[in-house]
Amino acid sequence: MSSEQNAESPANNGPKTTLEEKDGRKPRTKGGRQQGGSSKLRGLPRDPDEVRMSKTLSWVLRHGAKSEGLFMRPDGYVRVHDLLSLPKFQGMDFEKIQKIVEADAKQRYGLLFQSDPSSQDATEIWWIRASQGHSLNDVELDLKPINSVDDIPTRTAVHGTNRKAWETIRTKGLSKMRRNHIHLAQGVPGSGVISGMRQSAQILIHVDVQAAIDAGLKFFMSDNGVILTSGNERGILEPRFFEKVEQRQGKSTEGTSENSNSQATTEVSEQGAEQAKSA
Repeated sequence: MSSEQNAESPANNGPKTTLEEKDGRKPRTKGGRQQGGSSKLRGLPRDPDEVRMSKTLSWVLRHGAKSEGLFMRPDGYVRVHDLLSLPKFQGMDFEKIQKIVEADAKQRYGLLFQSDPSSQDATEIWWIRASQGHSLNDVELDLKPINSVDDIPTRTAVHGTNRKAWETIRTKGLSKMRRNHIHLAQGVPGSGVISGMRQSAQILIHVDVQAAIDAGLKFFMSDNGVILTSGNERGILEPRFFEKVEQRQGKSTEGTSENSNSQATTEVSEQGAEQAKSA
């Protein structure tokens, strides 16, 4: 038996107990001290505890599982009881993890109640993973391939960024940086899209997914609807695939006008056209 949960499907199956009550396992210790790195939480000191805990959970599942000494399956899942044994999750239990998952509007996490292959009696336990955003190279999520723009429900793919980053992106393209993929949303903030872009995005880069696919780039969709691409062999989505660039309304700053935004959009479009011709 197995069941999977994301932010829109609360975990009503399985036990509602703490780690120790559920499977009898105790936090890993050495010399009476817990292992697993620092107890420091991510986020700002002024952030509410639940926000810092969510940011820490996201970081561990996307980037820090190995450095924290956690076993991670190839599909990105880690044992919840291993996670809760880390010093930084002191005071957390399964119910609190559930609440973070259920309350996450962007559906960043998935919970799975499934057998543990390391258990002699195939005991079923809770597993958790991040839906996307990993920098760990050996994580292979079960992503849905996008073979044409028609495979995207909204037929739209947008990357949100800030003005400072845009000055580099406009000439060098979008980079996956240290992550495995470049993230694109299926729409802009306020359009009903729940994941793939920060609400603080100032510049909206609309990507011509079909042109990029025709040029040989691979695109996928995560469980929570984020469009992902690793770009070209250098991990870059080139400016020639930028279909339209907009300045988000209400995000203007001193010295920036709608006219300058219009000029930037035109410039990028023309640049993309020229690069496409020479490709």
